[in-house]
Amino acid sequence: MPAETSAGRGGPRVWVLGVRHHGPGSARAVRDELTRIGPDLVLVEGPPEADGLVALAADPGMRPPVALLAYVPGQPSRAAFWPFAEFSPEWQAVVYATGAGAEVRFCDLPAGCALALDADPVRRDPIGELARAAGYDDPERWWEDLVEHRGEAGTLDVVAEAMRAVRDGHVAEGTEARREAYMRRTLRKAAREGFARIAVVCGAWHLPALTLPELTPPDSALPGRRAGGSTPPPGTGPAAAGGPGRLPSAAEDERLLRGLPRVRVEMTWVPWTHGRLAAGAGYGAGVAAPGWYEHLFTAPDRPVERWLARAAAVLREEDLPVSSAHVIEAVRLADGLAALRGRPLAGLSEVTEAVRAVLCGGDELPVELVQRRMVVGERLGRVPDSTPMVPLRRDLRDEQRRLRMKPAALTGEHDLDLRKPLDLGRSRLLHRLTLLDVPWGTPRRARGKGTFKETWSLEWRPELDVALVEAAVWGITVEAAATARVRDLAGGAGLPELAALVERCLPAHLPGALPHVLRMIEDRAAIDGEVRHLMGALPALVRTRRYGDVRGTEGLAGVTEAMLARIRAGLSPALTGLDEDAAREMAALVDGVHAAAGLMGDGRWLTALSGIARRDDLPGLLDGRIVRILFDAGALEDDVAARMARSMSPGNAPARSAAWMEGFLSGGGLLLVHDARLLAVVDAWLTGLSPDEFVNVLPLLRRTFGAFPVPERRMIGRRVRSGSSPGSASGAAPGDGADHDDRLAAAAVRTVRQILGGRA
Repeated sequence: MPAETSAGRGGPRVWVLGVRHHGPGSARAVRDELTRIGPDLVLVEGPPEADGLVALAADPGMRPPVALLAYVPGQPSRAAFWPFAEFSPEWQAVVYATGAGAEVRFCDLPAGCALALDADPVRRDPIGELARAAGYDDPERWWEDLVEHRGEAGTLDVVAEAMRAVRDGHVAEGTEARREAYMRRTLRKAAREGFARIAVVCGAWHLPALTLPELTPPDSALPGRRAGGSTPPPGTGPAAAGGPGRLPSAAEDERLLRGLPRVRVEMTWVPWTHGRLAAGAGYGAGVAAPGWYEHLFTAPDRPVERWLARAAAVLREEDLPVSSAHVIEAVRLADGLAALRGRPLAGLSEVTEAVRAVLCGGDELPVELVQRRMVVGERLGRVPDSTPMVPLRRDLRDEQRRLRMKPAALTGEHDLDLRKPLDLGRSRLLHRLTLLDVPWGTPRRARGKGTFKETWSLEWRPELDVALVEAAVWGITVEAAATARVRDLAGGAGLPELAALVERCLPAHLPGALPHVLRMIEDRAAIDGEVRHLMGALPALVRTRRYGDVRGTEGLAGVTEAMLARIRAGLSPALTGLDEDAAREMAALVDGVHAAAGLMGDGRWLTALSGIARRDDLPGLLDGRIVRILFDAGALEDDVAARMARSMSPGNAPARSAAWMEGFLSGGGLLLVHDARLLAVVDAWLTGLSPDEFVNVLPLLRRTFGAFPVPERRMIGRRVRSGSSPGSASGAAPGDGADHDDRLAAAAVRTVRQILGGRA
């Protein structure tokens, strides 16, 4: 490597501007400082692979918040983001350079190295350390008072000096040392290339490690003023990787960087959200209130008044009564609190207290609304059409435009009417994305009846761009990718999994995949002799038949009819020799097939169950469940009370009787409320158990009765308490006069007679 060049009088001049990531005060200071300096090269902390994407920042279609996305081709789960907001100092540096005609480069460790090293960001919190040294318990409040609310010249100088003090004695190691070595290498390289005025914008933590004495002479152009990163006297700088008191030489940096692992990466711009900038979202360099910081950056004049006016508008949108007088009083309260606390300007804590006390009347729910909409904010950025995209992402963007589905960071509910072509297309797109594991939409319970209704909750998150990169392996359009994905999933799926796959891909309208899956189901069903597999597959297939007319897809009738016929024929042998777990699984399958047979209008299914109900060797749970199904359908051949009495007689083991009752009552407990005979049988069985038997069956009883809704359990308890039980002594059923008072009912009876035209 050539020897280092020294900056003589004709050498380059370098300004190192230490900033707080996503700090509006730093952003304003950087913008002003760059305007004053007029550099011909701006180096920004970030991955150098993105140098070719910098020009897109000047595109009118680019609107922050956005992020640089780096991913490893073929392994898109290995990815990293570098977010930028409008109030990010780095973004302002990029915008200044592209607008002023200066060259701009990123100078941090390459993304390919960071992903190969699986590097974690530095976890030290220098802002927190400075805040504690100043006597603040809240770093955000300290930063607001020092930087955001003052707007004084020399802010960067103050931060630089403070950061040198924090780093005094600190020795950079590991990834941190490599990052700073790479930044110094980039800076030295730029100096050799002949740039005359170089500005470096980096996190304040790195500032002391980048103020190279040979490249950063004092700023003699403006007497009495130094740039934010002017160099301290030789020998007094911070400790770094090269040892206390000095910075590593170029040779030492090269030795540290030699042999670094690196992978090939692709980079692009993707939309970001304010919610993902928040520290609470897991972003290490995040800020607590990105919406508030954006407001401070975009509204430097009268920020408190403008903020509270916006908060009032948000509350009015929710039909809350907030007047101009409320806003005026809230401003007075916020200013008064700031004065009492000795703050230069009301900060977030003061305006939040004013919103709570004046605009919301102490109610926390509207305060949370302001917090979500404004303090954090869910603004979604935008990237221009010329941004490099995988073909799948570009096709999705075209589909979103065609279907008028604008991505938004705020969760929104959307009702779709599948009889309308536009809504049908939207439904198909959302189902296709779900198959590709790109969950832009989450299905919700539809409001209203009918199979032609769907409700979706839509929320676009930055992670979905990574998911699209992962899904791009399946195709270049959403439909083609979803088709290929379904065919791949079907390859190793069993019969129940294939049926579930049909239920997923049918509403996605994949004519290239659905016939393939149906053929596989027919083939598997023909050779699969396991009745349980057929029973597991049938309900999903029958449910999909309901959408045939709406979605324009048919062809399942023959498959489901044949499967149900095989289930009817093979069910009885399949119920032999089942243990408790197998019986419980089979009971769930019987319920599923029963619901499917009801949708198909098949009466032969109940005939098959009636034949099985005559057996006396069934597990108690299955026996009770089948009896209940037949009873509800009006197809039980004998009296239900007598059947229950036989199944719960002393001749049966208590555990089997409890299992029978669990199966019988799994359809709901209202039957015991309205049929006194059944409740009397249960009551008599329970009271006839010995203490040890009762303890043994108690878990089953708890599981049975615990599944009932609270109102049902309450009504059953009332029936048991009225008398001894309905039918135990008197045999009175509900409504025969055992549990009502004639005197209290007389007034109501007279009123009913008058309504009906009789005499009072």
